[in-house]
Amino acid sequence: MLPRIHRFTSQALLIEALYSRIGALAKRCCAERGRFSVVLAGGTTPQLLYQQLRNLDTDWTCWHIYFGDERYLPEDNPERNASMAAAAWLDHVPIPPTQIHTVHYGDDVHSAARAYAHVLAQAPGIDLALLGLGEDGHTASLFPGNETALASTELAIAVTDAPKPPPQRVTMTARSLSSAAAVWFLVTGSAKLQALQNWLAGAPLPPQSICPVSGLDLFTDLALPNAITPERN
Repeated sequence: MLPRIHRFTSQALLIEALYSRIGALAKRCCAERGRFSVVLAGGTTPQLLYQQLRNLDTDWTCWHIYFGDERYLPEDNPERNASMAAAAWLDHVPIPPTQIHTVHYGDDVHSAARAYAHVLAQAPGIDLALLGLGEDGHTASLFPGNETALASTELAIAVTDAPKPPPQRVTMTARSLSSAAAVWFLVTGSAKLQALQNWLAGAPLPPQSICPVSGLDLFTDLALPNAITPERN
């Protein structure tokens, strides 16, 4: 699935727009359902966004946090996506701890994936999934060439041979990410440009397997080929 494209002239403007859009979406979901459920991505651009979100005027008690993927490392390891999100944002706002749904480190990565799939199965819907794009075209911990993972009917699975460290990870599947009401890709940095161009040209990369009913949205500050016409922001 190809996305609707929102291009910004700087990363700062992109972050500002995402901050505003997330605030508006959270306000609407909290008012309508008393709950706002969001899946978080790892990486540098989301980290900058998370630092901004500390300042959001919102009812934090209605927020529920999930993670698109997690490195299978001890829970105090700073390399975990949950550790980054906590330091940048979650430790600074009053979201009830029971509403921050992390991947637990335990006996083995397969048990952790099954446990997280159970957590996701209890969620009454995901309002927003934030995703990134790797230089190799991966998203979450769904890597190019891993057709078994991309075709999985589970909600979360174990990855034991990721091509970048650490090799063991837990990831939401394309199926579960596709169930989100909104899926927003955040892609910045020149190192991602080739992967982004390949995706937009129709290459069979993992983002193609994520197909929410509402479609995908891409937020980027990268220059795109003239044949691709983004929305003006």
